[in-house]
Amino acid sequence: MIKVEGLTRAYGSFIAVDHISFECRQGRVTGFLGPNGAGKTTTMRVMVGLTPPTAGDVTIGGLHYADIPNPGRHVGVLLDASAQHEGRTGREVLEIGARTMGLPSSRIDEMLDLVSLDAREAKRRVRNYSLGMRQRLGIAHALLGDPSVLILDEPANGLDPAGIRWMRGLLKGYADRGGTVFLSSHLLHEVEQIADEMILIGNGKIVARGTRDELLRGATGGATTTLVTSLDNDHLAGALEEKGHEVHPAGGGLRVTAEPVEVGRVAAEKQIVLTDLRAGHEGGLEELFLELTADTQREHDVVPTGEPSA
Repeated sequence: MIKVEGLTRAYGSFIAVDHISFECRQGRVTGFLGPNGAGKTTTMRVMVGLTPPTAGDVTIGGLHYADIPNPGRHVGVLLDASAQHEGRTGREVLEIGARTMGLPSSRIDEMLDLVSLDAREAKRRVRNYSLGMRQRLGIAHALLGDPSVLILDEPANGLDPAGIRWMRGLLKGYADRGGTVFLSSHLLHEVEQIADEMILIGNGKIVARGTRDELLRGATGGATTTLVTSLDNDHLAGALEEKGHEVHPAGGGLRVTAEPVEVGRVAAEKQIVLTDLRAGHEGGLEELFLELTADTQREHDVVPTGEPSA
């Protein structure tokens, strides 16, 4: 388990991480989400002893990272896939790691096979690797010591769609076997599909945390909402309102303050054909994320000079 308590990291007057606390549990994938510059990487650097905290504490399995004997056997880390010796081959990178951790050479081939780097690619120098190949090599290195905890910063960066899907399956399987995964990203859609729990950070502060459903319920004041589209939205809206449910237009459909099963039941009673029925916040987790981190986004809606606002 990873435990972060009151963690703060300041650089002069700039507060990169501002008194944050959270836990990452065994057998779970915890997504750490936020815009670029929100404090994700700083937090992870403190976790693995690369950056000292200004205040607060981080422990992994009850120990500070620096106090873990042979840490690579307990904590797998990938913070920057490009920070690998470019003059070495992929196999040599893993060989050095294996020797450092006291692992048999057979472990190298196991990891190369796991991340789908073939013998030819393993003999290629890292300088000739694509970013996706470097990412695979970095994941192989993180898993080399068969650790119980993984700390990964933007592991999907550079991977193609097939590679991202592969990574999701790999990490989910790792957690299902009892591992602890702490995964940072600004790619909300990718993390949403794998994370059991999510922590949203903006301007160095945690702005929300919980499972996907918990976050979405929080966005609607605790009420369960349903998005529904039918062949007769007006008829459906009237029927739902008769049952005492709050109904609002939402794109080409309706947003209803009710469970999906109740909306479906009303539609069935009135013999209204549904074309879409799903639970969730009107704009989904992405909209919630953007709302909570709005003051940290680089891109804002700007009306060009001389153009009227709509």
